[in-house]
Amino acid sequence: MMPPLAVSSGDPAGIGLEIALKAWLLRQSRDIPPFFVLADPDMTNETISALKFNVPLKIVEPDALTGVVSLFHDNFPVLKLDNRQSGKPGHPSSKNAAGIVEAIERGAHLVNAHKASALVTCPIAKNVLYDAGFHFPGHTEYLAHLAKQMNGKTYQPVMMLWGPELKTIPVTVHIPLQKVPGSLSEDLLVSTGLIVAHDLRKRFGINKPRLAIAGLNPHAGERGAMGKEESTIIEPAIEILRSHGIDVTGPFPSDTMFNVRARKNYDVALCMYHDQALIPVKTIGFDDTVNVTLGLPFIRTSPDHGTAFDIAGKGIASPDSFIAALKLAQTLATNARHHDN
Repeated sequence: MMPPLAVSSGDPAGIGLEIALKAWLLRQSRDIPPFFVLADPDMTNETISALKFNVPLKIVEPDALTGVVSLFHDNFPVLKLDNRQSGKPGHPSSKNAAGIVEAIERGAHLVNAHKASALVTCPIAKNVLYDAGFHFPGHTEYLAHLAKQMNGKTYQPVMMLWGPELKTIPVTVHIPLQKVPGSLSEDLLVSTGLIVAHDLRKRFGINKPRLAIAGLNPHAGERGAMGKEESTIIEPAIEILRSHGIDVTGPFPSDTMFNVRARKNYDVALCMYHDQALIPVKTIGFDDTVNVTLGLPFIRTSPDHGTAFDIAGKGIASPDSFIAALKLAQTLATNARHHDN
């Protein structure tokens, strides 16, 4: 039997608990895989009451998580956090930072210990954590830090934006646009491509993954007339990846590589910077896009939207991206188990 999914509840002032509760309410009609939420039970009950949901909460113990699968049909399982949380929807506070971080950390440990099959993270507000002394750019980097602590190895986390019609990878992520050219390197592109190909095989079940590489400059540099990075960095990296037996094409102009016909020729597009990757995938499938972290020893997915403080507590948040993250996490965990057996 597969262990349940672990869900970190995110910022309690956001929509994390709301979308998790809505997913549970849709558990039968949408075929939701069993999950438990790492959260403050009192805060969860307050959210249930405020939204007038008919949801029976059940506190589960860390050593009894296998029971979540059987009780999930009739109960909303919550693993109690040590750090209490409080506040109003739409009013984030750094006082809740300890609980937010605890939920992520404990969830990662449970997945790493195979007590949960994957980690699904609800949205956080980075500035709230920064105000409390959090020193990581976001979820991805913090999870890589935790993985190193748990396993004694250094991991390169790779962000994937997964959608039904398009999958993209930002090779550089949360850095200013002016720093992108100096941050790109042949080594970074090669290591990213190797991680992507490995995880596509192991977790996505794609035996011969096809990678398409975007150019950095307009028209992919126009043979050097609009930039040299394509010839000095990207093309040499492509040749190295091909020497590893990976099907890689590019570099392509990013204004033409995301249309319907072009997308048929690759499984994932490696893009040179954040918005180059996120704009097309969100435009094509905003409600169904999932953030997936590759390159870690455990599986992590997340809905590809923020905390939505402006609509928190109003009962109008869509659970679609969260449900997609749950289902993808379950699929990846199943594929990885079959691959290893």
